Amino acid sequence: MNYTGVIIEESLADKDVLWSIKILSTKVERVTDRHATPHLKQWTLHKVGISAEQAETVAKTISEALGSTHNDWYADFKNDITHFIVFRNKIFKIDRTNQAQYDEAKKYGLSLSIPEHQVNFKVSI
Repeated sequence: MNYTGVIIEESLADKDVLWSIKILSTKVERVTDRHATPHLKQWTLHKVGISAEQAETVAKTISEALGSTHNDWYADFKNDITHFIVFRNKIFKIDRTNQAQYDEAKKYGLSLSIPEHQVNFKVSI
């Protein structure tokens, strides 16, 4: 089963990863105070499609491509069964029915100073 998700282009130190992923749509959005990302005025959101066969490889590639200047980035993609939450050098492959796994990813995100509202992961099935 294929995955869909969002990658923020400005989160990537190595943007070449975008060439290996199917981009379904792109939207440029103004960054507001609510986003808690004061170092950006806008960001580019790429909705992506990833085949099930490529999911693990793409997660690793994204993890290595995320920027280290601001360590508070992640990307994610999911299907009906699995949710990949990808931080720099850390990947969570979550069973979408397991809140404890989501809580672990949230705890990790909070440890990077990512605002809680951005890592409020919940079981949705």
